[in-house]
Amino acid sequence: MTTALNTPRALIQWGADRFDRAGLVFAHGTDNALDEAACLVMHALQIGYDQPDEVLDTEITRAEQLRVEQLLEQRITSRKPAAYLLREAWFANLPFYVDERVLVPRSPIAELIEAQFTPWVKPEQVKGILDMCTGSGCIGIACAHAFPDAAVELTDLSDGALAVAEENIRRHHLEERVRTLNSDLFAALHGHVYDVIVANPPYVPEEEMKQLAPEFLHEPSMGLHAGPDGLDIVIHILQQAASHLRDNGILVVEVGHTQDRLLACYPQVPFMWLDFEYGGSGVFMLDSAQLKYHQPLFDQVASQRMNSTQQPR
Repeated sequence: MTTALNTPRALIQWGADRFDRAGLVFAHGTDNALDEAACLVMHALQIGYDQPDEVLDTEITRAEQLRVEQLLEQRITSRKPAAYLLREAWFANLPFYVDERVLVPRSPIAELIEAQFTPWVKPEQVKGILDMCTGSGCIGIACAHAFPDAAVELTDLSDGALAVAEENIRRHHLEERVRTLNSDLFAALHGHVYDVIVANPPYVPEEEMKQLAPEFLHEPSMGLHAGPDGLDIVIHILQQAASHLRDNGILVVEVGHTQDRLLACYPQVPFMWLDFEYGGSGVFMLDSAQLKYHQPLFDQVASQRMNSTQQPR
């Protein structure tokens, strides 16, 4: 520790240099050492992102300096993503409580929500939304803000994740329009239909799970791992989604870098792969008519995979 680090700007640069030398990985809301250090320093000093840049050159006390240095060192020694250290992450310009029971919010789907999924839906006609594999609840809660007349259901198989989601529902004062359900995909949703189903399910293949950086190992593996090829969950979503969508409804799913494997499974399906201004890929959209038309194929692929897993080895 050194007394020369007596401004937020100096601490940010010092932290970024330390992060780079330590070989940290940035994939949980920031993508570089400087932004990660800035996030931690500003949080520790209670500096808002809307404050003028000159604040970063204000001299701080020795006690404040020590507090910041300890937080930056904790990021290095623990290899925990910053969001877990701060118990907070931002998604769609909204703050969310997070801890190790849920993935750190980082989906590019935030852009689609802020744009109200236009032009694929008419926002004023959206009355029901499902956020499947909800985790922290960030996608569904952001949808509730974007569609103030819609009822939103958040589903997950993890009771711990649902507890975090419920905390975020309370924080955003959405108890009247947003509710959680413990459900293995659509299993507990018989008779429930929606205008929008959106999901960021697990999609990391088995081999890749073994190669993840330490930062990812702090996240719940059930939120990442999806079988040998990363498609176990999305294949079941495709098979079952049509019966839970209203006419003109849409399904939006993030599959990340398993996009090519999904296309290989369904070469006939006209997935619409969405573009993002602020980065991100591997998110597709299908409408209810497309899902119904290709239902036989979705059933066939799901059945074949189930049979292959039941074959004796």
